[in-house]
Amino acid sequence: MTERVVRGFFARHEDVFRPLLAVGGLLLWFLFLVAPLATWSSQYEFVQAIQFSIFAIVAPALLVLGRPWQWLGLASGESVEIGSDGELRAPSRPRLVDRVAMRRTKHLGHRKVIVLLIVFVLQTIVWRLSPVVNALGHHVLLAMVESVTLMVAGVLLWIELVDSKPLSPLATRPYRLGVSAVAMWTVWVIAYLMAMSHNAWNPTLQAHSSLIISKSADQQFAAVAMWLLSGIVFVPLVFLNLFRWLQSEEDPSDEFYQLVRKEHERGFFGPKS
Repeated sequence: MTERVVRGFFARHEDVFRPLLAVGGLLLWFLFLVAPLATWSSQYEFVQAIQFSIFAIVAPALLVLGRPWQWLGLASGESVEIGSDGELRAPSRPRLVDRVAMRRTKHLGHRKVIVLLIVFVLQTIVWRLSPVVNALGHHVLLAMVESVTLMVAGVLLWIELVDSKPLSPLATRPYRLGVSAVAMWTVWVIAYLMAMSHNAWNPTLQAHSSLIISKSADQQFAAVAMWLLSGIVFVPLVFLNLFRWLQSEEDPSDEFYQLVRKEHERGFFGPKS
């Protein structure tokens, strides 16, 4: 009952909330690319950890949930639907994202979301390695590369995790649930290693951060920031998918996925493209 009330409230005010989410994601991305936050990220480890979490998780999630495709002129606003006869019902005047959504209906499966998860895991490891973290504080161009690569990979991953009309996830809920959990645990493991490290994770920042907080405290705050931000974003997604999966055995999207894959499914990664 509570879920219905909440969903009904957001449905009635969707035209207001969706643009705010997308604008919020873009604004956060921009704010961490310019002073003073960009400067602080080269001085304090916890600010740099927040910056990473914004680029990799928070901003992509807000952008995809905001469904900005129509007001960016990339989608017509009409839904791409599958009729009861299995035929695709395309918009009358499809635009770029509409055409992408139509092509995606022919390649349902789990392969893409698994590949994007692997990319997310590898990027998380690489960009949080101590030598890379140290380099980010001294090279503005490298920080720009980090932001772009994390944002692009993050947006592509979130398109596979949530509905962003006209784009819909290719994988079923159990896979989306598992991918969300693994992505969150990856960030948590990196944060745990940082928190438990006896040596400075980012020694080049010690001279700056020791003026206000100790290096140990700075490192602990960084770990907490990564735990907190990843949890805020991924935990609701994990439980929402789990709840909806257990609530109904007849998820319409899952039924369609099964119909499309019935003759083509071959193993874990789904249909061949």
